[in-house]
Amino acid sequence: MARPTLEIRDLHVSIEGKEIIRGLSLTVRGGEVHAIMGPNGSGKSTLAYTLMGHPRYVVEDGEILMDGEDVLEMEPDERARRGLFLAFQYPVEIPGVTVANFLRTAYNAIHGGEGEEISVLEFHKLLKKHMEELQIDESFASRYLNEGFSGGEKKRHEILQMALLKPRIAVMDETDSGLDIDALKIVAEGVNRQRSDELGVLVITHYQRILRYLEPDYVHIMLDGRIVRSGGRELAEELEEKGYDWLKSEISA
Repeated sequence: MARPTLEIRDLHVSIEGKEIIRGLSLTVRGGEVHAIMGPNGSGKSTLAYTLMGHPRYVVEDGEILMDGEDVLEMEPDERARRGLFLAFQYPVEIPGVTVANFLRTAYNAIHGGEGEEISVLEFHKLLKKHMEELQIDESFASRYLNEGFSGGEKKRHEILQMALLKPRIAVMDETDSGLDIDALKIVAEGVNRQRSDELGVLVITHYQRILRYLEPDYVHIMLDGRIVRSGGRELAEELEEKGYDWLKSEISA
């Protein structure tokens, strides 16, 4: 299978008539981990939700292509079936739906076809394997989705979904938010375990602490709806040391 490619070309996005993303271009390929850093209000989460087709975000101009196909013509469920995945910053609670049932339904929606659904027994073997790798207790599978979960449990569940669904392009929207150091390491290790030429990863974050464990290939700085600078891991370290105000003043100089 060819390496996946996500191409964002001169993207402009508005919310309720206000332009948030203002001409953003980026390409993510399989085998690559890209990090987007930026302060609150820079448009990072807007980009994540636009990629997955949230109706609140209106694409005014530009293109989003997945393996050369127009993503903007696809409904959110079709984008997911084509291999786009979003790990949410704030996963929602769904009382009455167990983790196991949710994940099996999602798995069959992505990988199953008519008459090709994975059996309950086979799925539970697969689920148990991935839960062990992420150090998640077996009882987790019978709990209601995200109900009463700690921040770390919610984020581990997002990575568990990613491991099971095997997307081609994974977008992680501030997955490090609210995690202690132990949970952060487990989440990062879960992503690292899945790194291959068949997966491209876009990590959205404020801070470089998760990047110490994910080791991105590219770091992009986003300000006012645009990528204003790109580089390697050293760019995140420089930003951590000097702050966003330094970068703003340097750009405006």
